[in-house]
Amino acid sequence: MSSISAQGVVERASAELTKRINGLGLRASKHHGGGKTSVMERVTNVFCGGGGGTNTNLQTSNVNATPDKPSRGGPIPGGTPASGNIKGLNNGTTNRGRTLRNRAKNVPLASGGTGGHATPATWEQLIQDDHFLGHFFLYFTAGERRVLAQVCSRWRDVLYARPRLWAGLVPVVRCREARVMASSSRTRLYASLVRRGFHSLVLLGAADEDALELTHSFPLAQRHVHSLSLRCCAVTDRGLEAMLDHLQALFELELAGCNEITEAGLWACLTPRIVSLSLSDCINVADEAVGAVAQLLPSLYEFSLQAYHVTDAALGYFSPKQSGSLSILRLQSCWELTNHGVVNIVHSLPNLTVLSLSGCSKVTDDGVELIAENLPRLRSLDLSWCPRITDASLECIACDLNHLEELTLDRCVNVTDIGVGYISTMGSLSALFLRWCLQLRDFGLQHLCSMRSLQVLSVAGCPLLTSSGLSSLIQLRHLHELELTNCPGTSRELFDYLREHLPHCLIIE
Repeated sequence: MSSISAQGVVERASAELTKRINGLGLRASKHHGGGKTSVMERVTNVFCGGGGGTNTNLQTSNVNATPDKPSRGGPIPGGTPASGNIKGLNNGTTNRGRTLRNRAKNVPLASGGTGGHATPATWEQLIQDDHFLGHFFLYFTAGERRVLAQVCSRWRDVLYARPRLWAGLVPVVRCREARVMASSSRTRLYASLVRRGFHSLVLLGAADEDALELTHSFPLAQRHVHSLSLRCCAVTDRGLEAMLDHLQALFELELAGCNEITEAGLWACLTPRIVSLSLSDCINVADEAVGAVAQLLPSLYEFSLQAYHVTDAALGYFSPKQSGSLSILRLQSCWELTNHGVVNIVHSLPNLTVLSLSGCSKVTDDGVELIAENLPRLRSLDLSWCPRITDASLECIACDLNHLEELTLDRCVNVTDIGVGYISTMGSLSALFLRWCLQLRDFGLQHLCSMRSLQVLSVAGCPLLTSSGLSSLIQLRHLHELELTNCPGTSRELFDYLREHLPHCLIIE
């Protein structure tokens, strides 16, 4: 049952229900034989009885936290055990703040109908009461709620009627398993996604037959799916075209490990409504694919590309036509890109706010100087795994990128304390990543201690840092997160010292 322990959810729910019952002053009802049943026993019986269902293949990616809690209220009648419930939602991160608001009268309830709220008089009424359950489910993560939705049809309906309870999850459909499901089961699966308010969908291991089945079994996807991700799929140009023709509300597309998609297919399929596109590990993607993106997506806001064979010529396809819309450009592990490609970027896309050249190992200090001089709006810059970057690049960044908030220099092995000294003068920088910068020493950390705006710092894997140098980081009073994994200079005493003096900072060991 994925990574969530059903027994753990039962125990948590039992504890939460006990607190809620005690707060309301209600007692467990008696058995027909006259004896009383404990609250814990009654709750355990509810969770363990009648909750079985067919295990489908819906899974989730863990993303954003649960938002502010929605309104609740209204009684609903008793339910029956659910069959064919959807399993496979992994844990979502939950915001524990509890801003609870009462539902106005005459608001439609999960069970249908309207009306005010009547206080439940018995245990049986309470555990099926819409108002109570709406508050009770807020105590669990979005991932745990998919287990609770399998207890009975009433709980499922209450949960499904509140899309905000599922915020932070993205459904992942394993297409190989979906193929063996009955057609009616697949239809119910997709319908449940609409009920829970999901607008994103990940298809794992899909083929053309799955693409065509999606258009048949999920007609509501035409207007409900805004984001589609195809991962490790054998979908061809034909299947991609069928899906994009069907998903008329789609504006985010990810293709990862889709080796049957060709550049000709992208020319035929890409639609101008797409504003966010990610292409990674697709072996047929090269320069012409970038040409299709530049020509066919005039409103593109975010473009992520990981392709080993893309050259500088590909970036020449971009023109000032994209400069007004394209704000985020991530070029990862594009090994053939050089400073000439950087020239094309800065001339065609001067309004970039986020730029990643991670793994573009041929980019040198001259390329970074071009970036610093011509992209003044940058808020985030990633130069990780660029071994030719030296302190000279950091001097240019510190002098010209006055609005930079996040800088990533992981595995920039030629960066020294001198370069870190330049970076320490940047008053706007709030996140700095220096993982495995092998020449960083305690003297460089002393420079960082003067950065009052720094909130996130990583020096993971830096072998020359000592316990004395790391202990000086307690001067960074505004630090929210500090990563020190694989640092030989750390010790249990150091971690305790840092946690004592930085009580509001997450120390990652």
